[in-house]
Amino acid sequence: MSTTVHDLRQEKIEGTVSAGIKGNFPLDEEVIAQFPPGTVVESADTFGFSAWTVTARISTIGPDGLPKTYFLKCATDDAGRGMMEGEFNAMSELYKTMPSLVPKPLCWGKFKLRDMDTYFLLCDFVDMDNRLPDPPRLCAKIAELHRTSESPTGKFGFYIPTCHGKYKQVVEWDSNWASFFGKLLGDALRLDLENNGPWPELEKVSERTLTKVIPRLLGVLQENGRKIKPCLIHGDLWEGNIGIADNNEIKIFDAGAYYAHNEMEIGMWRCVRHKISNKAYTRAYLRAYPPSEPVDEWNDRNRIYCIKMNMIHSAHHKGDIVRQT
Repeated sequence: MSTTVHDLRQEKIEGTVSAGIKGNFPLDEEVIAQFPPGTVVESADTFGFSAWTVTARISTIGPDGLPKTYFLKCATDDAGRGMMEGEFNAMSELYKTMPSLVPKPLCWGKFKLRDMDTYFLLCDFVDMDNRLPDPPRLCAKIAELHRTSESPTGKFGFYIPTCHGKYKQVVEWDSNWASFFGKLLGDALRLDLENNGPWPELEKVSERTLTKVIPRLLGVLQENGRKIKPCLIHGDLWEGNIGIADNNEIKIFDAGAYYAHNEMEIGMWRCVRHKISNKAYTRAYLRAYPPSEPVDEWNDRNRIYCIKMNMIHSAHHKGDIVRQT
């Protein structure tokens, strides 16, 4: 998929619209059709880089005569459809819950191309840099998202599959967090096995984790009168998906959101390959949103949540050392 979609950067594809539009990105007529009537598209240029998608910045003059800029993301084939549909719904749920925190998503759809199935996501363009916000400020925002969100079913999960990278996540609604997470992690382990091949020792440990560790470690969160709230999480929150806008607002993007135990969000922050693994971020989050009971098992929960993040990373990057850690 990634090779095919990156061809969009290099050639004018039949069915795209380029006459009178400056820039190096070929716009499809279906994308242009999403703009308000009377919009004049001035330019479309590639913007940023992703392994699984191509992205562009589209500059327009709106029907009110004012400049308006959009962000476009594209991916191909069935996997691309899942990514674009999943991200649109994830970002829409985040925007509905906390609109100041994410760029406004507008729509997703399919190019009118005859030579390959290409899907797109369109949202407002927000000019931002990739500086990590200071820990207290970022974590106050993330804790606010978790605290104020409300699952529409009262369960863990999401309306449709969202994606972590290019892979769909298993996020069917489930009232039991241990059961939900077991299916989520189990699928991540399956993807890793498919892409990296057999490893009997890992498979043995994985089976024990799914059948013994998760029911014990996460099951107690909802036993003996304990309750945990399904919170809306971003789902892939590392420094590459966080920015600071020109108006100094924190923005998060490229989401694979679902309703989860709030602590799941910061499992990613344990991964040493990320700058956000700086312990100041985890400490700041736990001050803003204290650990669930039993508190003394928080570190073990954080470790097992991190395993899901590492297994998906391993599935995306064959042979990566992360699989061994």
